[in-house]
Amino acid sequence: MRTGAARRAGWPDTGEESEGVGSELFRELARMVAALAEVQGLRSFALPYPGLAQRALDHTVMHCLDVGETPPRSLPELWEWCRTRPAGDPLFAVPASLVTPGATLVHPVGRMPTRSCLEVASHGPDGGVAVHACALLGDLEARCGAGARYRQCRRFLARHPVVHQRDRFGPGWSKAVWSRVKDLYGPLPESLLVDGDFLRCPSCGLPALPRDGAVPVPGPSATNADIWCEGEECPRDDPLILIREPEQAWILRRSLRMFLALPHRTEEAAREALDRAGIDHEALSGPLSAYRLRDTGPGVVDIQVHDRLQPALLAAHLTDSAPLADRTLVVVPDALAGRDGYREAFTDALPALLRDRLVLTTPVDLVPDLGRAPREEKDDA
Repeated sequence: MRTGAARRAGWPDTGEESEGVGSELFRELARMVAALAEVQGLRSFALPYPGLAQRALDHTVMHCLDVGETPPRSLPELWEWCRTRPAGDPLFAVPASLVTPGATLVHPVGRMPTRSCLEVASHGPDGGVAVHACALLGDLEARCGAGARYRQCRRFLARHPVVHQRDRFGPGWSKAVWSRVKDLYGPLPESLLVDGDFLRCPSCGLPALPRDGAVPVPGPSATNADIWCEGEECPRDDPLILIREPEQAWILRRSLRMFLALPHRTEEAAREALDRAGIDHEALSGPLSAYRLRDTGPGVVDIQVHDRLQPALLAAHLTDSAPLADRTLVVVPDALAGRDGYREAFTDALPALLRDRLVLTTPVDLVPDLGRAPREEKDDA
């Protein structure tokens, strides 16, 4: 693929043909990892490989031969490359302005798609995993009809990435809500079980796996280096939640876990900040977590809530979404916004005409940033 083809696919023109091919290969591998994780997990592959996996393997082999590198001999070996070779590896040479150089597609501990993988797989004309989440919610909204009914179902999904049989007998359980959303859940896949049990992160509530494949003993030994959870960024202050009867549990579709359940805590914090300030808001259809604010002065003001590791890809997603509001505040977790270069990378990736209309903020800074004039936005460079 020439650099022009890479540019048409949504990646920047690096000026070198080999870099353009490597970048596009990285995105193809991301789509492969995301897709195969849904159909059969990542731990075993049998011939014949699925078509998208065989094509990705073929393209990797051809690229390796072009650049003089020994190619992978099989899909399992390619999977190991996705676990150990990051975006900045010379084989891919993905520009650091697009994806952080250390990002891999398969997590080294959990051997599952990384958050960066799903974000890369969502970048491009088809929208990938993120668009799939939006489509699922769109179907749910069409079935629910009334706005309040849909919001109740959406809130349930965001708060319950995993549902156990016993939850149905707990306080606040709604049979009506469950009847509308249960088709968005499925049985716990074998790839997420450890010695026949299922582990959940106590912070994000998403699946977790230990490095050694054994249920960890609670305590200081369960460090970030020993445990993977789908949220990837969670502290390990509390022990993992253990479900010993996984056949009695259901798990939310992966796209909704990543793009609805994961940002939920940030969304709740943003709404609480607006409520404390007495700022009225209404949920918008379409984007996963978006609200229109009322009585905030001239012009239409929205907020969108996201939890994405790759700031340039977040900027590209928002640019492609063509926000209709005069001003949109993009709320991300405080920890992400505080990372070196995150704000700068987000702003640099925006077209100049959108830099006054799309403002990166956090739940803590949301209300103060609402009061800032567009030209008074803080310099995050």
